[in-house]
Amino acid sequence: MRFVKGHGTENDFVILPDPDGDLDLAPEAVARLCDRRAGIGADGVLRVVRTKAAGLDTGAEWFMDYRNADGSIAEMCGNGIRVFARFLVEAGLAAPGEWDVATRAGLRRVTLGASGDVSVDMGPAELLGHGEASLAGTVFQGQRVSVGNPHLACRVDGPVAALDLSRAPGFDPGVFPDGVNVEFFRAVGERHLEMRVYERGSGETRSCGTGTVAAAAAAAAGSAGPAEWVVDVPGGRVTVALDGGTGRLTGPAVLVADGETRPGWI
Repeated sequence: MRFVKGHGTENDFVILPDPDGDLDLAPEAVARLCDRRAGIGADGVLRVVRTKAAGLDTGAEWFMDYRNADGSIAEMCGNGIRVFARFLVEAGLAAPGEWDVATRAGLRRVTLGASGDVSVDMGPAELLGHGEASLAGTVFQGQRVSVGNPHLACRVDGPVAALDLSRAPGFDPGVFPDGVNVEFFRAVGERHLEMRVYERGSGETRSCGTGTVAAAAAAAAGSAGPAEWVVDVPGGRVTVALDGGTGRLTGPAVLVADGETRPGWI
């Protein structure tokens, strides 16, 4: 199995080129690939498949089949789609410019050059009302946000580095039957946030692209007019431009290695 390793603000992925949809990617295989001690190691897997081979008719050529580190399927990944787009360009499967990628959350338009940062139109960040998360006995008030996948963005008063995210935050499964990504964010300047995240199916990650959009949308709730937010995560920095019904996420997408798994290992 050929693979490429990449990351966006240190949210890292195993990329599996599978243009014709030949791979039978079982959850157990994904978990083995993502294992940081016995596998390649990653927060998730990006399977690169043509939409027609995936049985889709979307108008886009490529489908991002994203899986969490535990093998579960996710609707969308903001850092992952930037890495996915960078792979397509560097592999000669797409030209630099602007085009759509199909995801389980719908089409997402990416913009990128031959090198450098990648921007993606994340679609609307829907504010769905109040929610709560618990962490080490403390209850945090938050905003439920959909960015194609479910989020609970919680504002905190102190530095996010002080939080213990070694265990999953508690939440109401009746409100989030499919699980939820929980963000903790703090304002550190005008339209400038710091954030940490615990992702469903992956644990704490160094960054979460959809999570940065959710945090910016929660922080901007009630504000008027378009605005650009800077969001610092443990793995780096991204910008989130909120304008009416959409959010544009811009940040790095880096490919670091490629290779093949040993025969019979998976």
